[in-house]
Amino acid sequence: MNEHFSVAEPQGSAAGPRELCIEFSASGSEYFRIWIVNLLLIIVTLGLYLPFAKARRLSYFYSNTLVDGQALAFHGNPWKMFRGFVLLAVLMLAYGVSGQISPTAGVAAFLILAAVWPALWRAGLQFRLANTSWRGLRFAFTGDLRQAYLAMLPAYLPAAVIVVVSLLNSEALESKSFTPAQGLIGAATLLIMLLTPWTLSLSKRYQQSHYALAGQHSRFGVGTGAFYLLMLKFVLFLIGYALLAGAVLAGVYFLLQSPLLMAPLALLAYLGLFALVGPFFTVALQNMVWRGTSSAGLRFDSQLRLRAFAWLSLKNWLLTALTLGLYRPFAVVHANRMRLEAVSLRVNGDVDAWVARKSAEHQDASGDAAGDFFGIDMGF
Repeated sequence: MNEHFSVAEPQGSAAGPRELCIEFSASGSEYFRIWIVNLLLIIVTLGLYLPFAKARRLSYFYSNTLVDGQALAFHGNPWKMFRGFVLLAVLMLAYGVSGQISPTAGVAAFLILAAVWPALWRAGLQFRLANTSWRGLRFAFTGDLRQAYLAMLPAYLPAAVIVVVSLLNSEALESKSFTPAQGLIGAATLLIMLLTPWTLSLSKRYQQSHYALAGQHSRFGVGTGAFYLLMLKFVLFLIGYALLAGAVLAGVYFLLQSPLLMAPLALLAYLGLFALVGPFFTVALQNMVWRGTSSAGLRFDSQLRLRAFAWLSLKNWLLTALTLGLYRPFAVVHANRMRLEAVSLRVNGDVDAWVARKSAEHQDASGDAAGDFFGIDMGF
């Protein structure tokens, strides 16, 4: 769960800069009761309760996220979220079924889905921010539709090649000998890998540069090169972990000559992948993104520590596995607490003097209406 803030610097205030801390007061036992009821209702309703479960979860998490001692609030209408859920479900079902009917139908469905997806992404951002408040002030998302499409464009082109070639050349792809279709998919896959940091940069810039509150807009100061450097560090970290884990497993097998011991060791190495490699990327991305987010009167900082988050992730994975998933709500609460409380805000001016801007008069009414009507919340 990401929280987004952008504040207005009061005019004529002589108040000096001060830090606003974020606290997360949720407890695992409280969330477990919400989680287990949500899970049972989702099962009983064959998934139809999902948007209502999400609304309950967000309301609980937001009400326990305190910024400078004041809690956030989520105002999303679950029935509107249900309409958005149905819309997304219909789109995904149509795409899945059309591919089984004919390759041409599958390509057409993909093109329709690709054409509307950036608009749905933007509507989701608008819905979440418009239904989030702090101290009675509603947030807003001001990104326009053109920027949403541009942010997804680098990933769209090679992905389109993969989907279209796969649907139209299924027999050629199953051939044991090399075919042009296989070559195209391989080249497009490589291109996606090379463009992933750029795509991530564009998406984060689109999100972090368009949060607003009380007439103040956020800005994002991290360049594309930083995302490529982050991805390079992540790949090197992944390779280093794989080499180290492989060397340890090979050494243990060579010294003990015990095949039975290899299975639990391999499982530990697999868990270590989630406990170290995943947290490395999470920590580095969170710190980089929030340190690069600011507004005229506010600057974020994030001091999430890899060692602490890695140990927490390992504990969460182990206890979730040992309890057959029942520890999951406790793990979510602990991870959210560590991530949220690692973020702080430094503000210039008097917070009490902030005034909510009249957002309805200054936003793109059509886009806001779409997000509010359908209740689209894509979980950013």
